[in-house]
Amino acid sequence: MVRFVLAAVLLVPAVAFAAGDLFTNGDAAAGEKDVTTCVQCHGPGGNGSMSPTFPKLANQGSAYLFEQLQEFKANTRKNAVMNIQAAPLSEQQMRDIAAYFSAQAFVPGTASEASVAVAQPLYRGGDPARGVPACAACHGPAGEGNVAAAYPRIGGQNSAYVAAQLSAYKAGTRGAANAKGKIMQQIAAKLTDDEIQALSSYVSGLH
Repeated sequence: MVRFVLAAVLLVPAVAFAAGDLFTNGDAAAGEKDVTTCVQCHGPGGNGSMSPTFPKLANQGSAYLFEQLQEFKANTRKNAVMNIQAAPLSEQQMRDIAAYFSAQAFVPGTASEASVAVAQPLYRGGDPARGVPACAACHGPAGEGNVAAAYPRIGGQNSAYVAAQLSAYKAGTRGAANAKGKIMQQIAAKLTDDEIQALSSYVSGLH
């Protein structure tokens, strides 16, 4: 029964949680009032506009967004701009902001044709010989992520941003703050730079 209820919840469209997010207890309507600064970099509705190096936040899992805001506020995830922006936010404001962006419809990106041959086998099946798991195992077949587990949506994400994050995991400059991040460090360390570029382009076109 528990599995059935959870499955039913995950199938409900994100907009259904606009007024009261299930995973953060955030209020999207309240969060909309706090995102004026956010959208200057992340774009209207969190769909990006200023630079492909900034992530899209639209329809991102609320639990993941809340987790990342907490890390930026605590300086356990380093980013000069985000550390400053998150510092004055209350816990409820972070919950509300996460709920707001999670409820927004996202605009998918595009993948280069050249990336498919390299990236698709890795994304779908991993590389057991190197101990690289399939990306889809955590991030979903269409890159939709796992909201309850706080695994992020990567489908449709800006490829330049994905590449930068995978490179940061590989270098060990991101991910040390939590168990999921450490897993990503181990995975990214086994990827070549060319594979990182191919995967980043490929996931941008997933939706």
